[in-house]
Amino acid sequence: MSDPKSSAPYGDGEFGHPEFVPTGTDQIAEKLAAISDEDADARAAGLLAGLASYELDDADAALLSGEFDDGESYDPYRQNPVLAIVGRPNVGKSTLVNRILGRREAVVEDTPGVTRDRVQYDATWNGRNFTLVDTGGWERDARGLDLRVAEQAEIAVEMADAVLLVVDAIVGITASDEAIVRMLRKSKKPVILVGNKIDDLVQEADNAMLWGLGLGEPLPVSAVHGRGVADMLDHVMDTLPEFSAVSGLERSGGPRRVAMIGRPNVGKSSLLNKLAGSERVVVDNVAGTTRDPVDEMIELGGRTWRFVDTAGIRRRVHMQQGADFYASLRTQTALEKAEVAVVLLAVDEILSEQDVRILQLAIESGRALVLAFNKWDLMDDERRKYLEREIDQDLAHVSWAPRVNISAKTGWHKDKLVPALDLALENWDRRIPTGRLNAFLGELVAEHPHPVRGGKQPRILFGTQASSRPPKFVLFTTGFLDAGYRRFITRRLRETFGFEGTPIEVSMRVREKRSKKK
Repeated sequence: MSDPKSSAPYGDGEFGHPEFVPTGTDQIAEKLAAISDEDADARAAGLLAGLASYELDDADAALLSGEFDDGESYDPYRQNPVLAIVGRPNVGKSTLVNRILGRREAVVEDTPGVTRDRVQYDATWNGRNFTLVDTGGWERDARGLDLRVAEQAEIAVEMADAVLLVVDAIVGITASDEAIVRMLRKSKKPVILVGNKIDDLVQEADNAMLWGLGLGEPLPVSAVHGRGVADMLDHVMDTLPEFSAVSGLERSGGPRRVAMIGRPNVGKSSLLNKLAGSERVVVDNVAGTTRDPVDEMIELGGRTWRFVDTAGIRRRVHMQQGADFYASLRTQTALEKAEVAVVLLAVDEILSEQDVRILQLAIESGRALVLAFNKWDLMDDERRKYLEREIDQDLAHVSWAPRVNISAKTGWHKDKLVPALDLALENWDRRIPTGRLNAFLGELVAEHPHPVRGGKQPRILFGTQASSRPPKFVLFTTGFLDAGYRRFITRRLRETFGFEGTPIEVSMRVREKRSKKK
């Protein structure tokens, strides 16, 4: 459980805002325990009735009527279809990604050394959702360029249902384009050929030259101006399946799904092998993959667990940028299919920037979270004492995640993983009754009211939990709550109700009183 006195901000992206520091101690837990469920429900009903005098929209009404998303409707084995965009540098892939998304999301400059954490995006066209995987922004190096471009494209194609090959129609077909086409033919994935930079009818003659790639009709588009993109997306929708065949698995009864993630060489494979041992039950071959199985059923603590995307693509990626891209893509995909993430960190090395990025991906994914510290058995007592202090400092923003100290090599303490997984998943699923939540908010605000800002003091009118998996709370307020005060509420929610091992979200809906009719 996180320390209620900690000043570490909850990871809502608002670092730098002053913290709300309560004065004195309080007896909120004791007061809350003294309130019966009946009294709490009666109080909440009164607060809810009071909301009728405020301006509410249809979404508010749905939320207040008791609609609740328990996450059960989400089926990780019926995921949105995946479209990979491939092509050599400077053909306009990232510009096309931004055009499809309708927002500036992808990095457009192909600058060596540019690091992009997110390589896949949620997209929609004509009411259909799909996932877009961008392979743009690669380092340009004349040596072995054809090989490297093909390797990077292969990683994305491996995990896609269809491929959008972007070629610069003005430049024409290059050796790099031909190298990618050879790889695409081996993949046997549907390919949509796009000739980019066709800004007008005059240039469409250049586009016709792309028939020479042997991939069928090239679709002319201008990523910069949007010309032809709608027709291209119609064609994409005709090509993509309803659900992803790559991520697709038949649901097999419901073992909890675990993603073991971490930077390369941190010990994921060793730990997985140690966990599986001779007790491995079955390995599922995922439809649409041509390489190793990616999900493994493992017996732990007398139960079966599904470890998703654990084996992965056992291949050599010669280029560092390609390896980073692959690791990020694999991490995001594993998190999408999982319910809980185990982030493996090595204690014999300092916390790296890549560790921090992977942790952030796990938090943003909304999955339950367990931190596993590998090689802990190699530390002497003195080093462990200092290490505890370093972890508390460096990982203060995830102090709510259960910690397990293990050895991937020997299996030391591997039995402690199951209680941590159970705890995180239990809290990820947790729902707080509306009456109990509002009783908590009432006692909290009475003891620690929001500071007065500009002569006004925002009040919390009503609170409700909108969903679980992860728990999300909505507060109806009369004014904007400071970021520091929201983090204070979040910390006290954790202190009072637990929530160890799960991210929680507290959002506001500022509402004004209805104007009185004359």
